[in-house]
Amino acid sequence: MRNRKRARPGRRIRSVAVAAVLCGCAGEAERQMSLQSGDVEFERPSPSGEPSLALGAEGRTILTWIEPEDGVPALRLAIRDGGGWSAPRTVWASEAMFVNWADFPSSVEMPDGTLAVHWLEKVADAPYAYHVMLALSSDDGMTWTEPFRAHDDESPTEHGFVSMVPWRDGAGLTWLDARAMAGESGGGEHVGGEGGVERGAMSVRFRTLAPDGRLGPEVLLDDRTCECCQTALARVGDGLVAAYRDRSESEVRDIAVVRGAGERWTEPAPLSTDGWVIPGCPVNGPQLSGDERALVSAWYTGVGGTPQVYVTFSGDGGATFGARIRIDEGLPLGRVDIESLHDGSAVVVWLEASSDTPRVLARRVHPDGSLEAPLLISETAGERSSGFPRMVRTPNELLFAWTIPGEGGGVRVRAVGLSD
Repeated sequence: MRNRKRARPGRRIRSVAVAAVLCGCAGEAERQMSLQSGDVEFERPSPSGEPSLALGAEGRTILTWIEPEDGVPALRLAIRDGGGWSAPRTVWASEAMFVNWADFPSSVEMPDGTLAVHWLEKVADAPYAYHVMLALSSDDGMTWTEPFRAHDDESPTEHGFVSMVPWRDGAGLTWLDARAMAGESGGGEHVGGEGGVERGAMSVRFRTLAPDGRLGPEVLLDDRTCECCQTALARVGDGLVAAYRDRSESEVRDIAVVRGAGERWTEPAPLSTDGWVIPGCPVNGPQLSGDERALVSAWYTGVGGTPQVYVTFSGDGGATFGARIRIDEGLPLGRVDIESLHDGSAVVVWLEASSDTPRVLARRVHPDGSLEAPLLISETAGERSSGFPRMVRTPNELLFAWTIPGEGGGVRVRAVGLSD
């Protein structure tokens, strides 16, 4: 693909159990839904972190996180079904595992029940030399295949920020790929990084994964993107929509989307023309949630020197989007996730710095721009080790996972009930 890029406009933290009713507008019965927060139902001790949630078959939930075993980084997994949470299971443990607060493992359950997980593995002695590794399980994570690389490129450069969703008979995945950034010393060094010098541009790519481990052809979605913001991938009807932080020649780093199915994708288009010019990566990517036709997205921007979190809705599968809706409380750190609800509204979760203790907040937002009161999920901390809160929607509730840094902290999961 030619370079067709164009410019486009320290104390111990306590976990708080709370309950709140987020009411809709008077007289509109379809908006009368309670979000009721229960107690923490799953927790792992410090220094566990980097949690991620995925929805499996029949409403069950897969949680992955990293927790050392005898001082060795280990990717762990637990499954929640009608009987509660399973015991933690170790997927892979290795001294070579690359552990990063923003670029963390994830999982997906394919239509036949096969589980796939991804993590990052260091491949050379360079700051950003790591590859995306995959493993599969057909027995709910009791045993796993030998790890295999998710991408064809073997260069000692950065490959990460993976998104995976079930699609067709297997799964689809996107990732950031720095093969064009390799220099004489390798490692894919970043613009604005620790002494890094740009050698090329980061790209975002897509491919399919079958239950037997076969990988489909790699598809280049965009050949110039931000270097270390999360990607997002969602199913909408029979197709897929990917979102990521773009990077123009003039360093505008707004969110872009592409739509496709397998090997055919649209040209990148702006999700919202924020006009945020920043010379380095903010490490704050977008998130998506979709269904048969509708799509909703959340993202962070710092345009104008003011941190902001926005949500926007699309009724045509991501071809067009409505006006952006600001949802934060004034001092957001971003790190968003979002889930659509059956009535067309959505719930977004993010970190809010506030004036004292940083908080994990959730808020219901409607396509007409109306907002419900924010729900406190937990107090946390503002440092990087607090990571990114994640969320998944089951038929009757939302599950939230986050990390509390420091002694007495670790991974936590809380359920928030949904009722009309």
